Amino acid sequence: MSEVDIKDIVKEKYGQAARKVVAINANASCCGGAPACTDPITSNLYDSAQTGELPEAAVLASLGCGNPTALAELRPGEIVLDLGSGGGIDVLLSAKRVGPAGRAYGLDMTDEMLALANENKRKAGTTNVEFLKGEIEHIPLPDASVDVIISNCVINLSADKDQVLREAFRVLKPGGRFAVSDVVTRGEIRPEIRQSVLAWVGCIAGALDEQVYRQKLSAAGFEKIDVEPTRIYKAEDAAAFLAASKLDVKAVEAEMDGKFFSAFIRATKPVR
Repeated sequence: MSEVDIKDIVKEKYGQAARKVVAINANASCCGGAPACTDPITSNLYDSAQTGELPEAAVLASLGCGNPTALAELRPGEIVLDLGSGGGIDVLLSAKRVGPAGRAYGLDMTDEMLALANENKRKAGTTNVEFLKGEIEHIPLPDASVDVIISNCVINLSADKDQVLREAFRVLKPGGRFAVSDVVTRGEIRPEIRQSVLAWVGCIAGALDEQVYRQKLSAAGFEKIDVEPTRIYKAEDAAAFLAASKLDVKAVEAEMDGKFFSAFIRATKPVR
């Protein structure tokens, strides 16, 4: 698919997910409501202590594969940017952690998600939050204006990940931190298995191999790169979807298990 096709598909799927949340439908998933994306990806990412004070719609619209706000070391007074902020859950959580002296931005290209996020901001009564419309490949913020970039299972959706990482590097201040959750693969995987599993996970453009991710971060200028698996997906988790794709679950188990996982990816922009 072309980059334009991928963006159109992502907009439609996440717009559909936002509309379902607005309609008080709790069945939204990482694929924008498609049954292929099941609990092993999106469930139990946030504890009740984090979400208890947030609007219900912000929690229902959480379509990620991790919890970057729990793993990123956010400090009072910092400026945080969430790439692909969706319904705003990670932005609202970040805003609490950076406090009134800090600021949290959310960037999203989907009108329905932006409307939902702004409504959640209003309900939460949060004043240090701003949601921006735009693409993660073209961040509408000045150079060196952000302390921390977070993202929750969104970079894998981009057809131009090199551009996303270059933009992230640009807007970070010297010494700024890149701290995202994303879907990552590891090792050789047959194309038909990779395609089917990524469709199950909800990756439109496809997840990067762990080593390729590291190389792309380094090429963008980052240092202190670390990839920490947080949730490893097994063939049994995707059994129904793989069977529907006419793949023998037992036959692909050895190729799949341990090779698809959510990870927390850290990197730093050099101070120099």
